[in-house]
Amino acid sequence: MSGIQEIAVATGLSKSTVSRALRDLPSVAPATVMAVRRMADQLGYIPSSAAAGLATGRNRTVGVVVPVIDRWFYIRVLEGIDAELRRAGYDLILFNLAGAAGDRGRVFHRSILRKRVDALVLLSLVFDEDEREQLELTEYPLLVIGGPAPGIRHLGIDDHQVAYRATKYLLDLGHTRIAHIGGRDEAGANSLVPGERHEGYLDALADAGIAPVPEWSPNGEFTFAGGHDSMARLLQGPSVPTAVFAASDEMAFGAMVAIQKAGLRVPEDISVVGIDGHAYGKTFGLTTFAQDPVAQGARAARVLLGEVAGQPALPWFEPAPVTFVERTSAGPPPN
Repeated sequence: MSGIQEIAVATGLSKSTVSRALRDLPSVAPATVMAVRRMADQLGYIPSSAAAGLATGRNRTVGVVVPVIDRWFYIRVLEGIDAELRRAGYDLILFNLAGAAGDRGRVFHRSILRKRVDALVLLSLVFDEDEREQLELTEYPLLVIGGPAPGIRHLGIDDHQVAYRATKYLLDLGHTRIAHIGGRDEAGANSLVPGERHEGYLDALADAGIAPVPEWSPNGEFTFAGGHDSMARLLQGPSVPTAVFAASDEMAFGAMVAIQKAGLRVPEDISVVGIDGHAYGKTFGLTTFAQDPVAQGARAARVLLGEVAGQPALPWFEPAPVTFVERTSAGPPPN
């Protein structure tokens, strides 16, 4: 394994300069720091996190808390966070709550409080009073991605506004019989995002003078299977909608498969619109309102690293951009 001496020889710098650069001390020029890190990577040098922590008071590690680890949105956010941390010479520690049946106490009362990290990113989580107290005790810079969390800053899309836009798009196409597949996410970790998206749907209908049908808001659990089963139930009802706004692309995919299984066509018989910008959206031809979770993760990492270094804190809420992507899954209602 290469050491500081080998890096010094390869870069033509002194050992003391290389040591200061690896510890990210302010007395070293940024260009020198980048050159040293680049050579350290090439030579396979692994710095001692314990030594760096003693020198700078930092662990050079950021923690990320996720409800579950098998969702497209969480995976893409993690990609953005990890890429930004690696560029800055930081590591990532993942705390997995393992869904509704997981041991949240393990994370909030033991793991996080061991002070192994410099900051925390929390994905699509709502916290009870005890958990918020534990987070405050850590005194870490904190940021939530993916929906509001009372008492904690967050970065993400305006879920209510995007849901309103999605529903209004269908209304503008001429639909008046619009269902909404949403409901509480399967992991049971965040009720606010599903709630905001449902309220956006209801407000768009209200502004159009349309009364919602209670049976047309089934719980799709934010999964492909949940979207499929919810759509299958809607098709068995006494009255069938001509359009569906799904609160996630994964549920929209499931709904489209259920429609096709029933011998109906998308969009000739039933239009479908989603939210998220899932990678499979192009394959399905899904019209959606796309967000960029990789960019959100990278932005969160940059903000927190800046705060660790003493830069001003992020405002209470920073909205992330949304891009309307029109494909072939939505059209005018059937005659």
